[in-house]
Amino acid sequence: MNFPSDLKYTKSHEWVRKSEGSAVVGITDYAQHEISDVVYIELPKVGQKVEQGKAVSVVESVKAAFDIYAPVSGVIKKINTLLESDPALINKDPYGKGWFFELTPDRPEQFESLLARDQYEHLIKQEAKG
Repeated sequence: MNFPSDLKYTKSHEWVRKSEGSAVVGITDYAQHEISDVVYIELPKVGQKVEQGKAVSVVESVKAAFDIYAPVSGVIKKINTLLESDPALINKDPYGKGWFFELTPDRPEQFESLLARDQYEHLIKQEAKG
């Protein structure tokens, strides 16, 4: 599995790419693999206020529907409309074309609660042990 070191991660398997004044969010390679073939995504609305740890989006796969949570609080700035017509991009390119939304964080200190790559890899190993 691939976990880029320039990203931050959540315990619920979202990734965050922080840039100046914004954060791009998607799900990890591990999550897309566990979910299986994505067939539909419900994206948040631009301008929607989101709270850290609260459901923002829903992904449906051939297995089930899964909530996607906001890694940090803020306002949705942009959504990946490509996913509406091609949700399989989440499986094909989870860290590139398969991103979900971009938000403007309003509590930057929340980034400190996110996991670094090595912490996230440790979490996955613990989950695998059951």
